[in-house]
Amino acid sequence: MTHVRYELEGDVAVVTMDDGKANALSPPMIAQLGEALDRATSEAKAVLLTGREGKLCAGFDLKILMQGGQAAKDLFVTGGQLLLRIFEHPQPVVVASPGHAIAGGALLLGVGDLRIGADGPFKIGLNEVEIGLPLPIFAHEIARARISARHLDRATLLATVYAPREAAEVGWLDEVVALDALHARALAEAKRLAGLNAHAFAFSKRSMRGELADRLREVTEANLVEILTSTGR
Repeated sequence: MTHVRYELEGDVAVVTMDDGKANALSPPMIAQLGEALDRATSEAKAVLLTGREGKLCAGFDLKILMQGGQAAKDLFVTGGQLLLRIFEHPQPVVVASPGHAIAGGALLLGVGDLRIGADGPFKIGLNEVEIGLPLPIFAHEIARARISARHLDRATLLATVYAPREAAEVGWLDEVVALDALHARALAEAKRLAGLNAHAFAFSKRSMRGELADRLREVTEANLVEILTSTGR
C-alpha cells in the first residue's frame, strides 16, 4: 500500500503523507519516507513535506507501541532515525502542516528547516506524557532545539497541545496561513530555498546540527529499552 506520494515540482521534491487514516508513523510510512528522501537527494534541490487536508501526522503507530516488545522498540528506533535524518537532510526541508500534528507529527515539524501551518481547529504538540508514554530523548531534545525556553516544560513535561497560532508563538511553527493558501505558500518557499548554495547549506546544517544528532543516535536505543521496560512493554 502506498503511504507516501512523491512528485517533482521543478527543483522541489513534494512528499505527501497519506495513508487514508491518521498518517501514523508506521513501518511502511517510515520506510517510504526514507525512500522519498533518497530520491530527493539525487533528483531535487529542496524538499516539501506535507500531509493531506486535516492531518500532517498523528505520531507513531499506537497499535504497535501498545503491543510492546521488539516491535515497539523497532518502531521507535526507526522512527527516531528518520527524524534525525530529516533534521540533518543536506537539502532545505519545508514542512507544511495542513492539520493536526501530534506527538511524532509535531516532531516532524521540529526537524524541518521552515515550518508553515494551516490556520484552523487543529492541534499541534507532544501529548505523550498525557497518554502514559515517557518522552524519548530524541523527542525532548528536538523540542528543546525548537521551542522557546519559556515554553519548553509546558510543551514537553506538561503535554500541552496548541492551536496553530499558539504553536507559532512557542516555536513549533514559523508561519501560519489559511488552509487554501498553504500549499502555494510552502511550495514558493521551498523553491526559494532551492536557490541557496547547495554546498554552503549542507555544510552549515551539518555543522549546526551534527553534534546533537550524533549524540542522540548514540543514546536512543538504550533510552527506548528503558522506556519500554518502565511502562511494562
